[in-house]
Amino acid sequence: MKVPFRTSDVLNGTFMTVRPDPFARAGARLLARVGAMFVKVCGLRTEGDVATAVSAGADAVGFVFARSPRQVDPDLARELVAGVPSQVLTVGVFAGVEAAEAARIALDTGIGAVQLHGDYPPEAFAELAGLPVRLVRATTLTADTDVRTGAYGEDLLLLDSPVAGSGERWDLTTLDQARPRGQWLLAGGLNPDNVAGAIAAAQPWGVDVSSGVESSRGVKDHGLIREFVAAARGATVR
Repeated sequence: MKVPFRTSDVLNGTFMTVRPDPFARAGARLLARVGAMFVKVCGLRTEGDVATAVSAGADAVGFVFARSPRQVDPDLARELVAGVPSQVLTVGVFAGVEAAEAARIALDTGIGAVQLHGDYPPEAFAELAGLPVRLVRATTLTADTDVRTGAYGEDLLLLDSPVAGSGERWDLTTLDQARPRGQWLLAGGLNPDNVAGAIAAAQPWGVDVSSGVESSRGVKDHGLIREFVAAARGATVR
């Protein structure tokens, strides 16, 4: 039987006495980058994937717990997270689960950030506010999307294409009217060939890639990972 999650349990140390502090892993790099593009490589499933992303210079690596060809279970994620250097943020991606379930997995695996992907209400982020992790709000851009980073209490906003992980690129001109504010990541249809142009057009704080660095669905291409990070680093940022 699962133990009910309560934020108070985290605050009084019930969980954290036996869990590593993800803040210690993430350090201050996430919120301290100035003048450089923040790069997150998501959907990693093997030690080789992680090692390649880290050596290429990625600032964050993502592990997908949602149903997907890139899905990992908590046991595998725990092993992969343990091998990530402290200066690289580890992110768990969740969709279609309750905030309490995401919290349990975060504490179990030691990830440094929880990314809630989809139509999660502000209350879900409030429920996670007591956790020692960063919070990422991942959503698509619609007329009703609040594009202010922190509007739901999150540390980062991620704007994705309508179908996450599909490789589908979306119309960046929609950002002309709804300009995001604060630290936000651009995702959706990015790859080594188009990321520099997307950065020049949208001027995000960072970028997130998954399918754009794969040889087949769910299988990362290590050469493409290195090319993507290099291209993002070399992009023009105003």
